[in-house]
Amino acid sequence: MFNETPGGDQPYYYRSAHTMPNSQPPSRLSDQTMDHAQDQPPAEPLIQTKNVSRQYRLGEAVISAVNDVSLEIRAGEFVALLGSSGSGKSTFLNLLAGLDRPTSGAIHVRGRNLAAIDSVELARYRRDTVGMVFQSFNLLPRMTLEENVELPLRLAEVERGERAGRVAAALEHVRLGARRGHRPSELSGGEQQRGALARALVNRPAILFADEPTGNLDSVNGEQILLLLREIQSTLGMTIIMVTHERPLAERFANRIAVLSDGRLVSDTAQNRDSVETGLRGTA
Repeated sequence: MFNETPGGDQPYYYRSAHTMPNSQPPSRLSDQTMDHAQDQPPAEPLIQTKNVSRQYRLGEAVISAVNDVSLEIRAGEFVALLGSSGSGKSTFLNLLAGLDRPTSGAIHVRGRNLAAIDSVELARYRRDTVGMVFQSFNLLPRMTLEENVELPLRLAEVERGERAGRVAAALEHVRLGARRGHRPSELSGGEQQRGALARALVNRPAILFADEPTGNLDSVNGEQILLLLREIQSTLGMTIIMVTHERPLAERFANRIAVLSDGRLVSDTAQNRDSVETGLRGTA
C-alpha cells in the first residue's frame, strides 16, 4: 500500500547536493572510514534507533510501515534487514539513510539525531556519510560508466584534479576498470549493479546501505555482488546494512540478521562469524 523505495526519477544524491553550495568534500574512503570505525568506543553504537515509527495516510486509513523499532548497529557490522514484501524493511532502511524522516522516535548516528536536524544537515549526512545501492541500478543512460561514478563527486564539488583518481579506484575495486567508457545499455545487469556500487563508494562513505541489491540479478551475479560487499566490509571496515527477503543470502553473508514483520522488529540475531567465513570460503 505504500512505496518502500525512494521516489523521483533521479538518484537520491540529485535531491541533496544542490542544497549545499561551497561545502567541504567528503572524507577519504580507505583511511578515514577505518578511522571513523575505530573512533567509536566499543560501548557506543554507530547507529541507534529508539522507538522509531513511520506512518502514512491512505485516505482515512493510517498505515504503520515501521512500528516502534529500537535497534543498535555497531561500526563495521554487516546487518541484513530481513522480511517479506511489505514488512517495512525498506522503509526502515530509508529512515536510517536519511531519505525519509520518522513520524516518531529517534535515530542517532554518531550521536546525532537524524529526526531532529534540519534538511541541509540531513542532506549533508546523506552526501558525506552514506552510500546507497538500490535494486534498480539508477545509472543515467546517456552517461558513460565513468561519468556516472564521477557524478556524486561533481555534485559534492570535489576538486577536478582529485576526481579522476577516485573514480578509477572505485571502478577497479568492483573490477570494472576496463568498462569505464561504456554506457549502461552496453553493460550486463551484474556490471550495472557493480557500477552502481562503485558510484556509492566513490564519496568514501562510512555506511553503505543496499536495498535488495541482488533483486534484479541472477544467482551468479547476485552472489558476486554480495561477495564484493563482504570484501568492502572486511578491507575497508565499512558498516553495511542490506535489505533482503532471502534468508539463505542473509545467513551466508551477514554478521547479524534483524527480522521485521508488519513494521515491527521480531528478532535480532548475531551470526557466528566463523560459520559465515566458512560458507564464503566454500563458494570461492
